[in-house]
Amino acid sequence: MTEAHHECCAHHGHHHELVIENVSVNYRRVLALADVSLATSCGNRVALIGPNGAGKSTLLKAIAGLVPRTAGTIRWRGTAVKKWSREFAYLPQREEVDWSFPITVRGLVEMGRYPQTGWWRAFSSADTEAVDRALEALALQDLQDRQIRELSGGQQQRAFLARALAQEAHVLLLDEPFTGLDRNASQLLGDLLAKLAHEGRLVIASHHDLNTVPNLFDEALVLATRPLAFGPVSEILTPERIEQTFSEPAAHA
Repeated sequence: MTEAHHECCAHHGHHHELVIENVSVNYRRVLALADVSLATSCGNRVALIGPNGAGKSTLLKAIAGLVPRTAGTIRWRGTAVKKWSREFAYLPQREEVDWSFPITVRGLVEMGRYPQTGWWRAFSSADTEAVDRALEALALQDLQDRQIRELSGGQQQRAFLARALAQEAHVLLLDEPFTGLDRNASQLLGDLLAKLAHEGRLVIASHHDLNTVPNLFDEALVLATRPLAFGPVSEILTPERIEQTFSEPAAHA
């Protein structure tokens, strides 16, 4: 999908909508997520907020098609999402990544093209151009030959985002992307997510620092295994709701 298409989507009313209805997830017999519903569209940045074990990571993985749903439906652009879609890109928490894996930044970003090309087909000039665009968009050209283990935390997050851009993903699902970043790197990542949303992508991220939510996100879903509230950040993050959310133990997730 081209940048022009993203901008058209964002600014001319042709919104690509993500609709989640009554989604539940069980891990074996343990309820991890219960009856989650929300609707949002491209151009938005959505924060998932709640205590540890509230189901934030589970919801991201359910949207990405990485864990099975026990109930509910997810629709993207009017079509039911049955399994993983190349239009969704999931970025795990940094501690879940094997940073010792011997791959360069460019190699990581090239992996974003495999959903388009298949694992064995040779890269076309269009694939190479998509990788080059992604590296340029995230200012990684000078780092493209570095091993990923040599990067700072902020650079590692940018490399994973570049992989998502090379994939031409429309929905970015980020699990605690700001964790472990210093103030400078957090500011850069926040600016980048704002840019990506402005271009028409949908950004959904779990986030634990309530103080920074208003500057980083447009909408928020408050979770405690079950959804407590969803809407514009200014309406959702009231002192009363914050106290309610973080004083109740998250059930079982």
